[in-house]
Amino acid sequence: MHDDHDHEHAHDHTHGHGHGHGHGHGHAHDPHAPASDDPPAPRESRLLEQALRELLIEKGILTAEMISRQIDNMDSRNPALGARIVARAWTDPAFREALVADPLDTIEKETGKTMFVAGMPELRVVENAPGVHNVVVCTLCSCYPRMLLGIPPAWYKAPEYRSRVVREPRTVLAEFGVHLDGTTEVRVHDSTADLRYLVLPMRPDGTEGWDLPALEAIVTRDTMIGTAVPEVAETAV
Repeated sequence: MHDDHDHEHAHDHTHGHGHGHGHGHGHAHDPHAPASDDPPAPRESRLLEQALRELLIEKGILTAEMISRQIDNMDSRNPALGARIVARAWTDPAFREALVADPLDTIEKETGKTMFVAGMPELRVVENAPGVHNVVVCTLCSCYPRMLLGIPPAWYKAPEYRSRVVREPRTVLAEFGVHLDGTTEVRVHDSTADLRYLVLPMRPDGTEGWDLPALEAIVTRDTMIGTAVPEVAETAV
């Protein structure tokens, strides 16, 4: 641990992927990829994409409709699916246990979505608990469970966050508004090309008897990254 003495840098690089400390980012993954509202890619990249797309269609591997449907699917991803999973885990102990044991299979069965297919990166669910707070980072680029949380925020991709949250997690979390007492252990989980993390936040007090939509509404993207905790407005308690 680099900082705060209780910081557990949970790279989990001994879990069988065999990629050691390095991320193994062998895919076409630009750590400085522009946000969606940035200027378009260089002309050469656009021409290459167009040529590959037309070749795949010509060879019958893909159709224009399939490509359009996938683009729509990617554009529609947002934290709502992740919030649904968290709320269900808060209210169903059996589902929560299955989610932690086998996240992708459990989520696919729950949602009926077939996006969790062979070749997808492994997903691990890490649970916050009294005395334990988890936070997720990707130190070498911006690996992130987009299928559950949508497009990563700009700060998640920023070099400052990627380096500082490892060295001084308590300070960074405090800057996000998460103030932890000295007895709480902070675990930082480093995502890779083969492994994504989802934080399962603690259910706030005062939400007993809430239905699923009400619970989903207090689960934000940042609570599932670990840079926030679910909050209940005083008027709702």
